[in-house]
Amino acid sequence: MAEIEIKVPPVGESITEVTIGNWFKNDGDFVKMDEVICGLDSDKATFELTAEAEGTLHIKAQEGDTLNIGDLIATIDSAANGAAPAAPKQDANAAKPEAAAPVEPAAEKVEEKAAEPAAAAQAPAGGGKTYEMKVPAVGESITEVTIASWSKKDGDHVEVDEILCELESDKATFELPAEAAGTLRIVGQEGDTLSIGAVICTIEPGAGGSAASQPAAQPSGQAPAASQGDKAYSEKHASPVAAKILAERGIDPKDVNGSGSGGKIMKDDALKAGSKPAAAPQPVSAPAKPAAAPAAAAPAGARSQRREKMSSLRKTIARRLVAVKNETAMLTTFNEVDMKPVMDLRNKFKDKFKEKHEVGLGFMSFFVKAVTVALKDFPVVNASIDGEELVYNDFADISVAVSTPRGLVVPVIRNAETLSFAAIEKEIVRLAVRARDGKLGMDEMSGGTFTITNGGTFGSMMSTPIINAPQSAILGMHNIVERAVVVDGQIVVRPIMYVALSYDHRTIDGKDSVSFLVRVKQLLEDPMRLLLDM
Repeated sequence: MAEIEIKVPPVGESITEVTIGNWFKNDGDFVKMDEVICGLDSDKATFELTAEAEGTLHIKAQEGDTLNIGDLIATIDSAANGAAPAAPKQDANAAKPEAAAPVEPAAEKVEEKAAEPAAAAQAPAGGGKTYEMKVPAVGESITEVTIASWSKKDGDHVEVDEILCELESDKATFELPAEAAGTLRIVGQEGDTLSIGAVICTIEPGAGGSAASQPAAQPSGQAPAASQGDKAYSEKHASPVAAKILAERGIDPKDVNGSGSGGKIMKDDALKAGSKPAAAPQPVSAPAKPAAAPAAAAPAGARSQRREKMSSLRKTIARRLVAVKNETAMLTTFNEVDMKPVMDLRNKFKDKFKEKHEVGLGFMSFFVKAVTVALKDFPVVNASIDGEELVYNDFADISVAVSTPRGLVVPVIRNAETLSFAAIEKEIVRLAVRARDGKLGMDEMSGGTFTITNGGTFGSMMSTPIINAPQSAILGMHNIVERAVVVDGQIVVRPIMYVALSYDHRTIDGKDSVSFLVRVKQLLEDPMRLLLDM
């Protein structure tokens, strides 16, 4: 009897222990080579442990146990690899006495062969091979994603390109389509955090759970299968996250207009729809008494509390923002800008500008242009730290913060230093629309070299923005307020904006940061310099 020990593998030079998240197999189960048997959690990532041999699994550590690297987690009895299939074959051998035991291995192989054609008959094109679905690469700086929700259940039949689940990173939510047709076997559960390349599910050839219960309805061809898919689509017509929000709020998806492709309801649509029928979720428990719902609202002066589980996206953002605060020597410098020259220039040319370029002339394009010029003068502000090296960029990919119903996102204007005012404005509008529709791709939100955020749109007078790692600096814009200032010895009223530059002091010295912000101020207070490249 050959027993193979499965030990906790090394998973990183700084990781000394892991916790067993969950077992995908039970003690005594038969497992195949490379089959995922459990999920392990460290303080940095979640990863999967696969079987190193084929045989019977014997679990040595339970869910929640914390083990050191190299500790024994399970064993596999490779000599017992014929015992596991014997259990499901009892019905076929029920009439045989125990004397048939010596023939069991041979009979077992025959039964095993006989059992396989049934599954093969349900998947003529499957080739009998299980297809592994892995977490795809979604951006150069993204190493892990969280499973937000599954739109299919374990054992369901899925078709090629059918949406299986919704994944979240710290920058966006995106959908995972099926790469093959067959029976879905879920590996990662909702809320699990997986590394890029980790197995999220498998697709086995065959009809699968929900589809297998209706094979008789499909003898005439594909019509029933198509109608079933159409029914599911027409009933939901929403992304998994949007469907969950609508269900929680008691809103019929048919009453919501979708902004996604083909009218699909996205998360933002569900959130907006939820603001209309405020009392909709309450009648679920008492549908016959809808009038009682408003009475259940908290009375004036009530001291009630409400708890909501943090979304995976919010937890990731929180973790990374704290990491930035802890891992960088962040400092903020301030200045003020007289916006009158920019406002006068806009008022003079905004109508002709819009008529010619079919886009409005906003403040952001002036700031983007001023920043790209200043970055050329102070390249260290456009640099970043990579290990023990400084990486200087001879291009300016400007990340611009955009507020959406699901939170703040930062799409990137590529090569902003080469763009005109009109091109910058068009790109800002394009990215803002895609952000609010939830259609931004990961390539549109990764790789920026410098960030601009505008808290002034919400009335902020002054703030200290947090650096968007791995960048080294971020510029904060604020509201424009008329203030009394001294110009040429005279007290005058001018529209003033406070600007803030938060920077990583490990990379950028005080002289460079202050000089950079002064250069931005100089360009904005005399915008002709931007046009003349001075």
